[in-house]
Amino acid sequence: MTIAPDKPETAEKPVPEGYVKLTIDGEEVIAPKGELLIRTAERLGTSIPRFCDHPLLDPAGACRQCLVEVEMGGRPMPKPQASCTMTVADGMVVKTQLTSPVADKAQQGVMELLLINHPLDCPICDKGGECPLQNQALAHGRAESRFVDTKRTFPKPLPISSQVLLDRERCVLCQRCTRFSDQVAGDPFIALLERGAHQQIGTAETADVLDLASRTTGGEPFQSYFSGNVIQICPVGALTSAAYRFRSRPFDLVSAPSVCEHCSSGCAERTDFRRGKVQRKLAGDDPEVNEEWLCDKGRFAFRYVQAGDRIRRPLVRNANGELEEASWTDALRIAAEGLLKAREGKGGAVLTGGRLTVEDAYAYSKFARIALRTNDIDFRTRAHSDEELAFLGSTVVGTTPETGVTFGEVEQAKTVLCVAFEPEDEAPIVFLRLRKAARKNRTRVVHLGQWTTSSVRKTFGELLACVPGGEAAAVDGIAQHAADVDTALSGEGAVILVGERAAEIPGLFSALLRLTARTGARLAWIPRRAGDRGALETGCVPTLLPGGRSVADDAARAEVGKQWGTELPAEPGRDVTGILQAASGGELDALVLGGVDPNDLPDPDLARRALDNAGFVVSLELRASEVTERADVVLPVAPAVEKSGSYLNWEGRRRDFAATLEGTGSLPDGRVLDTLAVEMDADLFTQTPAAAAGDFAKLAPVAPSVSAPSVAAAAAPVPNGKAVLATWRQLIDNGSLQDDEPHLKGTQRPPVARLSAKTAEGLGGTVRVSNERGSITLPVEVADLPDGVVWLPGNSDGSAVRAALAAGHGALVQISGGDQ
Repeated sequence: MTIAPDKPETAEKPVPEGYVKLTIDGEEVIAPKGELLIRTAERLGTSIPRFCDHPLLDPAGACRQCLVEVEMGGRPMPKPQASCTMTVADGMVVKTQLTSPVADKAQQGVMELLLINHPLDCPICDKGGECPLQNQALAHGRAESRFVDTKRTFPKPLPISSQVLLDRERCVLCQRCTRFSDQVAGDPFIALLERGAHQQIGTAETADVLDLASRTTGGEPFQSYFSGNVIQICPVGALTSAAYRFRSRPFDLVSAPSVCEHCSSGCAERTDFRRGKVQRKLAGDDPEVNEEWLCDKGRFAFRYVQAGDRIRRPLVRNANGELEEASWTDALRIAAEGLLKAREGKGGAVLTGGRLTVEDAYAYSKFARIALRTNDIDFRTRAHSDEELAFLGSTVVGTTPETGVTFGEVEQAKTVLCVAFEPEDEAPIVFLRLRKAARKNRTRVVHLGQWTTSSVRKTFGELLACVPGGEAAAVDGIAQHAADVDTALSGEGAVILVGERAAEIPGLFSALLRLTARTGARLAWIPRRAGDRGALETGCVPTLLPGGRSVADDAARAEVGKQWGTELPAEPGRDVTGILQAASGGELDALVLGGVDPNDLPDPDLARRALDNAGFVVSLELRASEVTERADVVLPVAPAVEKSGSYLNWEGRRRDFAATLEGTGSLPDGRVLDTLAVEMDADLFTQTPAAAAGDFAKLAPVAPSVSAPSVAAAAAPVPNGKAVLATWRQLIDNGSLQDDEPHLKGTQRPPVARLSAKTAEGLGGTVRVSNERGSITLPVEVADLPDGVVWLPGNSDGSAVRAALAAGHGALVQISGGDQ
């Protein structure tokens, strides 16, 4: 019997449903239907030159640099096609510049056209050395140009805003900036003006100046929290940063990956520095968090590190009551003596701000329990409540991207309800995801708030309006008064986002838990500050130990005590207000503070009295503050850029970063506390961030053992001749981490008081908002607020609500005409 030899395999690889097979440069590739040709080539490893294409923007086909030769059904298309707008098709044959002389010639011709009027600014252009136009002109351009006419010129630079400068003759009209502003940020103030050879980028404001016809809407200047992104995505040097312009060249810079320290999103960044000073920050590429975007606060607010009032050496109060510089040895000895005396007396307490890394927060938590032997510690140096503490301990602590809500789930959600949360101001990258979800996936975004803010408008959202302080009752009434929203929340993929402002509204956290239990929607807490989640996980609260362990749980306390080698205090501690009241009344002998601003607290005057009446105050500070003026010992600490560590973002995702500027001599909080504890005969083992992280890792998170809050919803405040205050902090305001950056300050939204038309009647152009503590006077702007409600920015020019009024969201205030 003769057996024929095996035939070579010729069976074609099957094409999965929803995919197509095509050929690129002679190589077969399978791609999903609808994928852009330029993306398919990228996956194959073929780079096609482009300017207008960006993976996060809609296709435009504006620059024509990505031309390729395409054949369909055996017939070549009559001319090269733009691969950034054409989608793949079954049987398509594509030849890129690598295999097609036609495509290569077309790309060279387009490059020649783009350079007709492009100036020879490379020696002075900020983009020089990292410019795609330079790179592609070299790789895909001609050595000589046939165009020898005089190049077109414009006056430059033209300010788009105080942060963004435009050199119009460099522009290649790729439309990346206009598409980003319109599609991603929702701020369509920058647009294409004129047509043909006169077409250029500008704003409605510049169109008026130049007497050009504008196609922008509203006639407003370019005002955006995300304007810096257009600088980064501009493929030439047309859009430049006013803060960075002419400061350095790319080859002079050292770059390091970093994480933003400003909000709880934990955005990936790239920090560029030169000669020990940060020159700029760029967005990192992190698809799971910030994609390729940054808000302007994260991009530009970094010069506080070089502020003139930065504390470089320890300060000790002398016999004359004045602070004077001291050695670290003397300062730590004096601090330890004062704290030991307090520990043996009425005790001490610890308050931290929201800037701490996970490792530093762990050091504060451990210092309070071991060195001071107290559970009097709280990171919530803002409005807070017992209900919030119970909510955090039962629902938030221990959540991770695997068990909680993520950026991706927000983007894919069918319905999102935002409660006591203004995403564009409090978590701008969450806002971008919400807008993307609404625009791309038709997500229904519902905002429970007071007026149609920019977040409501730009997420194509719906407003469920309520009186400030009445949010809890409104949540309980959703099933009755907004049945369609209730039905949507009961559907698959519904998400509820709640902000830290909810702590000011009695019963709101409890109402949200009842809503999630009834509808099945997933709930996420999004604080405003970068260090809040890490502080919660490490036990910087009076009722929790690291890993979410309850202070009242004997077994949990014993477990942590065994790990730390000491017996821990069993009595739950006092919260921020309790600590301040105790110190104010002389019931505490010492306070240890880490980056606390009294004006962030619910009652700044109470905070000042507490600092004045506490027997001994130790402050770990970066820069001089009101706390510094009242401290007995001030210990300087390192900013985020000068230390390593990690933040825990609102998802519970760990965001590690290394020190960008090394060798500065500044010490992280954990190192300072560790050395101070040694002086008090205690060991923290937090000498380095790595040591602190390793020690914290030994205390694995446990299942929450804290009971969920069950507080009745408070009724909405009734004005009774007064007005109800609504307030929150805007993203760009007078926060101390935004100091020394005038270009960022220039894009701060004008502070105004917003009222309904009826409430504003008879007030004139300005309104005075007052109570028994003080007053604020601002211009009036009419908005769709409920009658009897006034909204004020929390910490902007002329409107420091806590400092002036010692009031917050839902408080009753008097309003009158500003001239009265």
